[in-house]
Amino acid sequence: MKIGELAQRTGLAPSRIRFYQRIGLLKTVERQANGYRSYPEDAVLVLRLISSAQKAGFSLDELRALLPDDLVTWEHGDLIGTLRRKVQDIKVLQVQLAENRAHLLALLAQIEAKPVGMDCAANARRVLSEMQLGVQPEQPPGLEQAMTVPAVRSVPSPKQER
Repeated sequence: MKIGELAQRTGLAPSRIRFYQRIGLLKTVERQANGYRSYPEDAVLVLRLISSAQKAGFSLDELRALLPDDLVTWEHGDLIGTLRRKVQDIKVLQVQLAENRAHLLALLAQIEAKPVGMDCAANARRVLSEMQLGVQPEQPPGLEQAMTVPAVRSVPSPKQER
């Protein structure tokens, strides 16, 4: 199939398809005598897989390592291991994001606790000074709830799937 049909079937721009080919994610492309690219039916599946994996947080480098040269040679165990590692990476990111959010909420509360009559510049110096001294600002109401990370459903191990 030509690139226009592939673009229509996958919802991707032709330039994106050529990009994936250029960086080695889309490997099964042939050139016709007239120079046009010809894509096999598997290209639709590969491109949908790439789009789906990117939405799930996989980088292009991770995808390059994950995708086999041919979908027939895909190792089930390798795929499961890669997906489990990505789930763990996301859990770590959730904890980091919750900590970042809590820090920002605490900083916001500290800035908003500006004494009456103090101008913004003086308040900024006060907050920076307290930060340098390691003064912990009072936690605003609801901060504990803001720090909690939503539960992530764990991926069952192969033993649990049986």
